[in-house]
Amino acid sequence: MSKYKVGIVGATGMVGQRFVTLMENHPWFELTVLAASARSAGKTYKEAVGTRWAMTTPMPASVQDMIIKDAEADLDEIASAVDFVFCAVNMKKDEIRALEEKYARAECPVVSNNSAHRWTPDVPMVVPEINAEHIKVIDSQKARLGTKYGFIAVKSNCSLQSYIPALNPLKDEFGLNKALVCTYQAISGAGKTFETAPEIVDNVIPYIGGEEEKSEREPLKLWGKLEDGVIKTAEAPSITAQCFRVAASDGHMAAVFMSFDKKPTIEEIRDRWENYPAADLPSAPKKFLHYFEEDNRPQTKLDRNLENGMAVSIGRLRPDTQYDYKFVCLSHNTLRGAAGGAVLLAELLCKEGYIIPHAERA
Repeated sequence: MSKYKVGIVGATGMVGQRFVTLMENHPWFELTVLAASARSAGKTYKEAVGTRWAMTTPMPASVQDMIIKDAEADLDEIASAVDFVFCAVNMKKDEIRALEEKYARAECPVVSNNSAHRWTPDVPMVVPEINAEHIKVIDSQKARLGTKYGFIAVKSNCSLQSYIPALNPLKDEFGLNKALVCTYQAISGAGKTFETAPEIVDNVIPYIGGEEEKSEREPLKLWGKLEDGVIKTAEAPSITAQCFRVAASDGHMAAVFMSFDKKPTIEEIRDRWENYPAADLPSAPKKFLHYFEEDNRPQTKLDRNLENGMAVSIGRLRPDTQYDYKFVCLSHNTLRGAAGGAVLLAELLCKEGYIIPHAERA
């Protein structure tokens, strides 16, 4: 099959850089446009990024001399040159909402890493293995926007990708009624490296702006239902969260406590995790949830790259004195949590016929 032509809006930031690496040799997607702010526009990608390349792999040769477009001034040109864009910009929320809607109204689908549209009722926020059916709300969104091909779809907060996949197969069958979550989040979640965030060395910071609210609220949209052209958020379970920034380069870990209406056995929980189905998509892990028997696993440094960073690691499931059970879990925040999760969402949208190549548009 011919590849979908892809643009990256916000290409010079850390998540944008991760998108660039994920597009290299992707079986479905061909990166054809890079866009960023006006101060980067007109430069080659290599010039614009300069010493800020934060990936562990070299910058792909195919993008080094690509000229960066102005994400706003060149919007119509970009929209006409690609089949869809990934968006990972560093702007105010109202500015992001406006920019993404402009792309959608220009008939360019937007797969967003940003949080600005996560609470727009007709914008799906999707983890393909959890709530793929929510993409159907796109039909209502296109009617509101007055578009035929353009729309916005978003991924959830990066820290959710560690613990929500583990809770999801237990939620309905056993009546998950409450959960307490403490997340230990890597500095790349703030777009930082140890060189640019010296304050984190030998340190833990007990506050990440907005993260606790996202950790408590966003799961309820993931677990919501499509009704009357919008996503109606779920009312349960009750989730409370604390979020810490820790001295790790990549990888968000969570300590999770959970209680149920119908308490399962440990064997039943392990069985649901073991048999959780993987998504049939190019970037999906072969096995979504991996359980470690060792008492000291998962570990951020050892396990964050499991299955190309797209799998979720779980361990230390045991009874708790205040809740029914507790466990720990881990995911790679810029792969499964950010850019990789958005790529997986884009693959789902292509597979289900929501992203239409220009060559096939009527």
